[in-house]
Amino acid sequence: MNRYLLGRVGQALLVLWGAYTITYFILYLLPGDTLSIMLSASGIEVDALSPADLAKARAYYGLDRGLFEQYGHLLWQALQGDFGQSLSLNRPVTALLAERLPQTLTLAGSAIVLSLIGGVGLAYLTAYVRWQPLQSAMARLPSLGFSVPVFWLGLLLIQVFAFGLGWFPATGSQGLDSLVLPAITLAIPSAAVYAQVLQRGFQHVAREPYITTAYAKGLSRAQVQYRHGLKNAALPILTLFGLQVGNTVSGAVLVETIFSRNGVGRLAQEAVLRQDIPVVLAIVAISAAAFVVVNLLVDLLYPIFDPRITHAPAAPTAA
Repeated sequence: MNRYLLGRVGQALLVLWGAYTITYFILYLLPGDTLSIMLSASGIEVDALSPADLAKARAYYGLDRGLFEQYGHLLWQALQGDFGQSLSLNRPVTALLAERLPQTLTLAGSAIVLSLIGGVGLAYLTAYVRWQPLQSAMARLPSLGFSVPVFWLGLLLIQVFAFGLGWFPATGSQGLDSLVLPAITLAIPSAAVYAQVLQRGFQHVAREPYITTAYAKGLSRAQVQYRHGLKNAALPILTLFGLQVGNTVSGAVLVETIFSRNGVGRLAQEAVLRQDIPVVLAIVAISAAAFVVVNLLVDLLYPIFDPRITHAPAAPTAA
């Protein structure tokens, strides 16, 4: 078990380093000059500055160093928990994240809870319903859910529930009512994936001998489905959960932009447009860390839900 944990931690660190490094070099491949973009976003005319002033600005922001020298400097700072200074906002990156991260965590957490409730609930009802037309209609809902573009879904919810019915605000991040539409928009694609996988799981489990035995013991349909069917059919959801956390974090960028929420996703979008490299690198590092930690926890939880799975090395067979 200790060997397995060390191996998984090593893999996690490799993923973090890879995500950080690839993001850094991709940002430097983007067209345009970082300093010019940053000054233009601040309302400063680059042509009005003298070459000496531009050289001072480059030295101040560390942009006069070589490509690999800047990379080594930023990576060393990040290893110490310091992501440097925002090039466009001239504030510590950690302070920006401390302001924006609670909004994104609230949105992502709400979306994850809604997606699990909606996906598991829909799959459970689909397996429980006996009327074939209704069961077929419910079985097709997941395909519709993850095929609809997120931006279109968000705009549709704004049109219907904000502008049409006036139940929720269209934009902003103040109060619980402003969280409802973004959380639903972010939750629907994940809920559709959970529902589709769980529906197939219920179909497979329904043919197992222990289900027939449970019915023979006099258990009701609801008892059989809850006690025996759900636990065994839901095992793949653990793997999907680890993957969907990453999708939820990446989806927050688009959702927060649509609903004008002041979260990390919107900060990432603004930082990419301004080529604010320290901010983008910090957000990528945090997102990758969340992804690898959740997937590590999922791997450790597997033996609890299925005792047949073990992380211990296999015993040598006798010759």
